Amino acid sequence: MIDPATLPPAPTAATRPHSFTTHGITVEDPWAWLRDPGYPTVTDEVVLDHLKAENAYFEAAMAPQGPLTDAIFAEMKARVKEDDASVPRRDGDWLYWWSYGTGEQYPRHWRRAVAGGPDQLILDEVAEAAGADFFRLGTLAVSPDGRWLAWSADRNGAERFTLRIRDLLTGADVETVSAVVNGGAAWSAGSDAVAYTEVNDNWRSFRARLHRLGGDPAADPTLYEEADEGFRVGVGATRDRQWLAIATGDNQTSEVRLVPAADPAAAPVLVSPRQVKRQYAVDSAHGRLWILTNDAHINFRVVSADPASPGTWEEVIAGSDRSYLTGIAAFDRHLLVTSRVDGLDQVTLRGWDGTATPVRFPEASYSVSPANNPEFAPDSYRLAYSSMVTPLTVFDCDPGTAALTTLKVQEVPSGYDPSRYRTERVTATARDGARVPVSVVYPAGFPRDGTGKLFLYAYGAYGHAIPPSFSSTRLSLLDRGWAYAIAHIRGGDDLGYGWYLGGKAEERRHTFEDFVDCAKGLIEQGFARAGGIAINGGSAGGELMGVVANTDPQLWGAVVADVPFVDVLNTMLDASLPLTPGEWPEWGNPIESADAFRLLQSYSPYDNVAAQDYPPMLITGGLNDPRVTYWEPAKWAARLRATKTDNNILLLKINMGAGHGGKSGRFEALHERAEAFSFVLGVMG
Repeated sequence: MIDPATLPPAPTAATRPHSFTTHGITVEDPWAWLRDPGYPTVTDEVVLDHLKAENAYFEAAMAPQGPLTDAIFAEMKARVKEDDASVPRRDGDWLYWWSYGTGEQYPRHWRRAVAGGPDQLILDEVAEAAGADFFRLGTLAVSPDGRWLAWSADRNGAERFTLRIRDLLTGADVETVSAVVNGGAAWSAGSDAVAYTEVNDNWRSFRARLHRLGGDPAADPTLYEEADEGFRVGVGATRDRQWLAIATGDNQTSEVRLVPAADPAAAPVLVSPRQVKRQYAVDSAHGRLWILTNDAHINFRVVSADPASPGTWEEVIAGSDRSYLTGIAAFDRHLLVTSRVDGLDQVTLRGWDGTATPVRFPEASYSVSPANNPEFAPDSYRLAYSSMVTPLTVFDCDPGTAALTTLKVQEVPSGYDPSRYRTERVTATARDGARVPVSVVYPAGFPRDGTGKLFLYAYGAYGHAIPPSFSSTRLSLLDRGWAYAIAHIRGGDDLGYGWYLGGKAEERRHTFEDFVDCAKGLIEQGFARAGGIAINGGSAGGELMGVVANTDPQLWGAVVADVPFVDVLNTMLDASLPLTPGEWPEWGNPIESADAFRLLQSYSPYDNVAAQDYPPMLITGGLNDPRVTYWEPAKWAARLRATKTDNNILLLKINMGAGHGGKSGRFEALHERAEAFSFVLGVMG
């Protein structure tokens, strides 16, 4: 158990007078100094010393938990097939796959000619990451002729990737294109040029450029540059590879330009000018554009257009109140349509004659999505499937019959028996009457009398649904008698786009209330008692953790907040920070709107820490994180320490060489998860 009484005094961050007044409201921020004025470079010794002290305190507090952390990590690692490999997938004349070696943190990427021949190593992440504290692969794109590889990597967690060109005949990198890339890369039809996006000093992907092989990268022409500070640019290619697509947008509005892949220097063609709150995405097949858009229905519809007049749209699939269209992919034989009905994933093969064949799956509750499908005319459609009790399964779907063939089931080397576990999809009633679904998995024999322990996770933002999918890591809790639940709260689009809008901006409180009401509903259904629930969320989900820790601290036995977005008001007031202008549609703009200011101030976790008892808390952050800057969790922890009235443990861990995703490497990530579970067990038993 973690006993604060046995530890040295926790670090305290000094207060320094700092205040500002906006819309006639004065805000005191005595820990503002924890933001290094030189950010994104952090060199202030006082700031660094405080973060190091917090890390030392974390290590001291977790030291007694070391054997348990090691045991949980060993369990998690034993469930990972160390010498794993993906199912090869054809792309043109080649089969591509990745593989891991025993004990290795990173994969290797391979290919083999369809006609036969030796395996060719095209990228060795193990070698690239050797000696580095952090390594994360970005894009990996082979040219249409199979000769060149465009690949990028981030080596410090700041999400500024270096893009290189590799000659696959020799295996040598022959060009460095840019060191400030973020996003994918798209090749021209002639394999002689590659499109990519660059970020500016504020980590906004603001322009798409075109690099000609052998040319001077400094002279690369700009295909498109976005002037709106809230919009970000991305590049890709249509599935038939006729067009390079340049997309720009924020969290509610999008706009797409097309460039002929055979003539990438041609002027981009605007599909349709941006309209506020209208989104659309474009694919291409059989001389037509196929477009998914929410212009006429909140749950989207599918339209088609002639590339010669791309803004003239003809309806193909109408919008539906019940069926939420989430994606389309245009193949030679079908338009593959993904949707969600009553929160459950659906896949439909729509023939070009209008016929629609649904793909049937073996369980009542599951998660499924298209997997790696690079070819326009594949022999089958690859799908990734799992449920709360079914490990990740790779299916090939027959285009003619929609029948599924199992290619691979995630192996759990230490053993996994699904009959030992039960799963349910229950509902909780929110205080405004909304019915919120919750996916729960628990060990057979779990008590439903309130005496059990429950781990409750949620995200609830950006329309990002959390699927009821399999996780081998959570078995370490289930096998210790815990239940694990995912609350599908508003702010995500689990039940449709309206479900997302119901937790966005001025409706944001529904997200927080849904989560609390889900917890209360699970208590009513006997899964736990107040104080017997550990909660977890990261990033925007970390904001959720901060809010509910302030509003309903008595419900929680432990709080784990990963890279939490908790200094909401200050961040949304600072247009110079990474991403802030692009976030205003999601949260509101407190600079221009007094109502938005008051709303953010009313729930911002940092600004609403109260003199009350809080549950034990573990907070994490990353020094190089461009999404949630390190001082947000640091300031929040400082204010909590200075204000809360309990003696419960509060730990802050800042990854000094990582960013938003934590440490890189598959086992490092597992170890951090093991630490979180060990913390929860250490404070809740």
